[in-house]
Amino acid sequence: MAQDQYSAQPPIITGLKGRCPRCGEGKLFSGFIKLAPRCDVCGLDYSFADPADGPAFFVMCFGCVPAAVLAVWIEVAYQAPYWVHLFITLPFTLITCILPLRPLKGWLVASQYFHKAEEGRLDPRYHPENKSYARRASH
Repeated sequence: MAQDQYSAQPPIITGLKGRCPRCGEGKLFSGFIKLAPRCDVCGLDYSFADPADGPAFFVMCFGCVPAAVLAVWIEVAYQAPYWVHLFITLPFTLITCILPLRPLKGWLVASQYFHKAEEGRLDPRYHPENKSYARRASH
């Protein structure tokens, strides 16, 4: 099927479900957070996708900070022994940091496809080595 035969899939839905951003049916992942090479239903090549450290950044902001606050609060309020942190803080930290990685990565990949995101490029017309632009800018 050609790309225009698929209806637009909302990135938030396909990403959180870990489904293909084009057809919404195929699997996006071949492992926990490893992207599959292509969709097993429509054949979309996932090589365009590069979420980089985006999922980890969001997890650090919205997962690790509450976990650290919880650990400090337990320590200050109760002066808890280490075993309390082992059974309360550690599981909370693992849950809030590991579980969101896959849906966040899926959402970022689906958003890249949906918005046709590409690597940034400099416009050669505005490069400092372009003498004609440098002369126009100085006047």
